[in-house]
Amino acid sequence: MMQNDRPAQGKGDHPSHNTLLRQGRRLEYMTLSWNVVGTVVVLISAFSAHSVALAGFGLDSLIEIFASVVVIWQLDNAGVGREHRALRLIGIAFLLLAAYILLQAGYSLLTQTHPHHSVSGIIWLGATLLAMLLLAWGKHRTGQHLGNPVLMTEARVTLVDAYLAAAVFLGLLLNARAGWWWADPLAGLIIVYYGVQEGMTALVEAR
Repeated sequence: MMQNDRPAQGKGDHPSHNTLLRQGRRLEYMTLSWNVVGTVVVLISAFSAHSVALAGFGLDSLIEIFASVVVIWQLDNAGVGREHRALRLIGIAFLLLAAYILLQAGYSLLTQTHPHHSVSGIIWLGATLLAMLLLAWGKHRTGQHLGNPVLMTEARVTLVDAYLAAAVFLGLLLNARAGWWWADPLAGLIIVYYGVQEGMTALVEAR
């Protein structure tokens, strides 16, 4: 029976394989929609406030969009070759994100660029933190039931997005409340460690 090849079905304890695939796609489309809107909001706020952290978060949103598209593509045909390619692409995106944030934050600290306040950025980041935590949990749970490492890896991408939202949110808040301009670029540096770690993990899993 085909059901024996699908650990997600068991004895009715979990939704069917096709149901889980639809759920995985739905979660990715929700992430995709949120980040499309968020990229516009954050980049406009970053331009207005001259914020490196917000600009870095905008780029992270673009990478999250890319990762969601990769996972949707992989879920349409979960072959081993496609799975490895998807993991490799996500890993490269992680490393590019970490490199960008590191360079931009370093430049901002060296030049002592003072960002302006961004109320819209603070509000959006707070909402994004909650949304990404919920989406990451849903993707990880669905990926576990499917036995799909690409979906579980992308759940970590979404979780890193939540970490970055929290870090940038704190940096913007400290800049707005205490005038600590350096908190903005330092907030971006927090995600570098996670970006490198998860990027390398995805590339190892792609071998």
